[in-house]
Amino acid sequence: MKLSFTTVDVFTERKFGGNPLAVVTDARGLSTEQMQAIAAEFNYAETTFVLPPKDPAHTAHVRIFTPRAEMPFAGHPNVGTAFVLARAGLITGDRAVFEEKAGLVPLDIIRDGGTVVATRLAAPQLLSLGETIDREIVAAAVGLAAGDIVGQPVIASTGNNFLFAEVASRETLKRATYNAEIFARHLPMSRTVGVHLYVAAQEHGVDIQTRMFAPLYGVPEDPATGSANISLIGLLAHLDPRPDLTLAKTIGQGFDMGRPSILEALAEKKAGKVVATYIGGRCVPMLSGTIDLS
Repeated sequence: MKLSFTTVDVFTERKFGGNPLAVVTDARGLSTEQMQAIAAEFNYAETTFVLPPKDPAHTAHVRIFTPRAEMPFAGHPNVGTAFVLARAGLITGDRAVFEEKAGLVPLDIIRDGGTVVATRLAAPQLLSLGETIDREIVAAAVGLAAGDIVGQPVIASTGNNFLFAEVASRETLKRATYNAEIFARHLPMSRTVGVHLYVAAQEHGVDIQTRMFAPLYGVPEDPATGSANISLIGLLAHLDPRPDLTLAKTIGQGFDMGRPSILEALAEKKAGKVVATYIGGRCVPMLSGTIDLS
């Protein structure tokens, strides 16, 4: 059994930037165990497996795996998978809908002179807020002091639970690291995918800089986390006192890893409620090849 795959760098305009993604474009016949083994072999933050849709009105059924676990939804895998399928002519229009564990994920295909250059997705779920977490626990998990954390860290989701914490400065963000023992003890996989730190920072053409640590999922640090940043833009809109607004921010991630990523995030808020969130960006093709399972 031989499988074709393509890799792309997501949320970047240049090769060797952004977040790498492997896409198996026809995963029919693979078991869940085989998908997990292939994802571990690539050892990227995520690998996607494209299957025929359960509903023919949709584009594809997409399964997403980190090196250690399957994800119900993720941002850069959706953006990159739509890019790969559209470039291959498997998506011919300007819209796509992926079926995923978290729900339906609508996507826009963005072209420049007829060439696919970027995609944008809408979150499969509305923003939901979960429990707050003690600053001391969050600080210990990311190698900072409690005083480096601004406000009250909170779990939020638009399909995946992430723990969000604002830090005091850009320099504070640079100092962050991760402590897998603290994650295992206080922030298990059942509670959150990872910790997403953020700070307002006008640099490199972005409005916000972020870092995301998810060591229990086999992702010590992620260069670009669409599913975290799409929730972050929703959280920021929720915290804004204005009852109605459209909030658009350019978010940077991966700069402190040498994998700079640029994400375009947008949230819509009406009558005090966040009603829609979006994340998108550009992609660059990298590799293509064959997986031999015979």
